[in-house]
Amino acid sequence: MTFWILLAVMSLVAVGFAVWPMYRHQRSLSPLIGASVIFVVALSSGLYYRQGSPDLPSGAASPGTSAPGMDDAINALADRLAANPDNPEGWQMLGRSYMSVGNYTGAVEAFEKAVELESAQNPQSLVSLGEALLASTGSEIDGRVASLFENALALDPNNPQALFYGGIGAFNRGNSNLAADRWERLLGLNPPAEIQGILQQRIAEWRGESPPAMQHPEMPSAEPATSTAEAVVEESPGALSEGAVVRARISLSAEAVAALPAEATVFLIARDPAVPIPPIAAARRRLSELPAYVEIGDRESMVPGRELSNFAEFELIARVSLSGTPSAQPGDWFGSIIVAPAGGNDVELEIQEQVQ
Repeated sequence: MTFWILLAVMSLVAVGFAVWPMYRHQRSLSPLIGASVIFVVALSSGLYYRQGSPDLPSGAASPGTSAPGMDDAINALADRLAANPDNPEGWQMLGRSYMSVGNYTGAVEAFEKAVELESAQNPQSLVSLGEALLASTGSEIDGRVASLFENALALDPNNPQALFYGGIGAFNRGNSNLAADRWERLLGLNPPAEIQGILQQRIAEWRGESPPAMQHPEMPSAEPATSTAEAVVEESPGALSEGAVVRARISLSAEAVAALPAEATVFLIARDPAVPIPPIAAARRRLSELPAYVEIGDRESMVPGRELSNFAEFELIARVSLSGTPSAQPGDWFGSIIVAPAGGNDVELEIQEQVQ
């Protein structure tokens, strides 16, 4: 799968999960809702793909653990930097490495070192430090965190992550026009279509305009069903396809069928209950396609080195979104189940509860 495809899938879900619950309910960005993080999951992850941590082995780990040899490699890098601390690139690498294993406090310390050595003149280090602070403290985009993104934009007005976070920060401060300006500039960097649709919708809202209809570019248009109950039920195809971890037969309760429009969007989300954000993997379908079997696995993983196949247990959620975005909104319907792939790859998941 190409870099841009990975970037698009991750960004689509990350923006929804991280940003819109915050917008509508808290008007703040907490790392629990998005930290490692929001557009990290999209654009920052792209940097991780390209820059990576060459000293670290590839592969993933189960929740709460590191890949084989990962801790030793990170500790070795930290020891080298302790002996030779005047190496901003090394501290950046260490910070990215800590972020990849969820050690956000360590990431903050590493990026602080890089920023200090660079006299706060490297916009990417400023953004990375801001992301790490969000992930480690649960802070909002204000105070020092906001200043880091603002300073990054002053140094590089086209830094994608800084534009993304800077737009959120502007919105949180009540400056919707500046938020829209920044996300329009982000649109000008030619992100994938999935990202463009989400950005365009939010920009229109911030401008007080009618949001454009958001299309899913990876899915062919389907003829609208007269009711969800009339959708054809797909038969289980037997063995899972390559890369799939679980296959869920998603159905709806009678109450949900009666309450929901057939054109609504359904998000299938796999997440670690202990660290729910960012999700491990996500997929999308139309409500008119249900009931149906839907596979989800490593192909839908959102963060490099955090594949679904490495989790012994995870929560699987199916949510019908009336707004078209992945974040839960009042009126949406959902169902959830804890999945342990070792106990079987096929599960039943009924959408039967409503978000209040």
